[in-house]
Amino acid sequence: MMHRRSFLKNTIQAGLVTGAMPLFSSFARTEKYRTALIGSGWWGTNILQAALQAGESKLVALCDVDERQLAACTNTAKQWTSDQPKLYRDYRELLQKEKPEIVIVATPDHWHPLIAIAAVEAGAHVYVEKPVGHTIMEGRAMVNAARRTGKVMQVGLHRRVSPHNMSGMEFLKSGKAGKIGMVRAFVHYGGGPGKKTPDAEPPKELDWNFWCGPAPLKNYNPGIHPKGFRQYLDFANGQLGDWGVHWMDQILWCTEEKYPRKIFSHADRYIRQDNTDAPDTQVVTYQFESFTAVWEHRLYAANEAEKHNVGCYFYGTEGTFHMGWTDGWHFYPSDKNKPVQSALPQLHKPDEQNIPELWTDFLRAIKNNQLPVNDIESGHRSTNVSLLGMLSYKLGRSIEWDGEKELVINDAEANKLLKRDYRGDWKYPV
Repeated sequence: MMHRRSFLKNTIQAGLVTGAMPLFSSFARTEKYRTALIGSGWWGTNILQAALQAGESKLVALCDVDERQLAACTNTAKQWTSDQPKLYRDYRELLQKEKPEIVIVATPDHWHPLIAIAAVEAGAHVYVEKPVGHTIMEGRAMVNAARRTGKVMQVGLHRRVSPHNMSGMEFLKSGKAGKIGMVRAFVHYGGGPGKKTPDAEPPKELDWNFWCGPAPLKNYNPGIHPKGFRQYLDFANGQLGDWGVHWMDQILWCTEEKYPRKIFSHADRYIRQDNTDAPDTQVVTYQFESFTAVWEHRLYAANEAEKHNVGCYFYGTEGTFHMGWTDGWHFYPSDKNKPVQSALPQLHKPDEQNIPELWTDFLRAIKNNQLPVNDIESGHRSTNVSLLGMLSYKLGRSIEWDGEKELVINDAEANKLLKRDYRGDWKYPV
């Protein structure tokens, strides 16, 4: 077990790996890190693959409230390791018995804070998926726990280490796009109205009460678990809370601002007729100190008319820069006599991601007692931008945000929504 008592040094850039560097080439140690995965579904298995293929983890445990996901993850992990992990349903028992040095938290959003905090308090470093939590004050509690324990807490915003995102940020920060006055972030994917799905009895392999945990105990519906929870507001924050966090993070990274000052959201359900309750259409305006940002999404009307269906447009005095995903980045100069510039992506299978690079940075941070490239503080701030948009939507009006105090200015009703009551014996973190 690794014990670290000093606070992490603020050396994020020193821990940043580039896409051109060989992964996992220079950080070998004699003993492997005792590693556990909590939340062993689709995305947790992706992270586990990167961890095991890095060659520095001994898989000691898997945890999930759904035995079907545990079985599938166990079988898949056999491709990458001969380790025989213990299987758990309760993360608290896992932490007590296995004493992992690294914990991956890949549960639904509403579980991230309690598990991540428990893990660092048990002595583990944590890789936690985004968004960091369901409410803003949970994120601050996670920052507090990481700093109090001196443990590394990396947030899974892997675009921070994606080669084309890094080169794109270098392009923007060099001033080649000029002064940025506006950013438009968006996700426009197809879909339709859908249809109602009847509630049902939970599968026998699933502990539905534990799955809901600190959130309200809802009737089980097959549309919620697995994956569908992102469009249910008791467990997540819709498209803005899910996809939007990636692009809010890109905006903060580029501009080096920490938070918006004013936020206004309009959103509604114009098309969706299924069991979900998150908005199918949303536009949020964020007023920052030096620019304005806009988020927009819709869950219908996929088309070929729009050049890019996901990403951020940075509008500068020298031209328009699009930071994308599977299409890389493109810069369209204002001077039509100048050529369009672009960079192709370098992404990993499955699911077109850069988790291996982020895991490399995570290991580097642990070994060098440094902050990782997407430390919980920056992950918390990026999550906040999305959550503030949802807070404005839930209130039905604009808000002004004091990002230093993390309070809505002169608005007691809004500040009540910075946290929520937990169910039963679960205690909201501080």
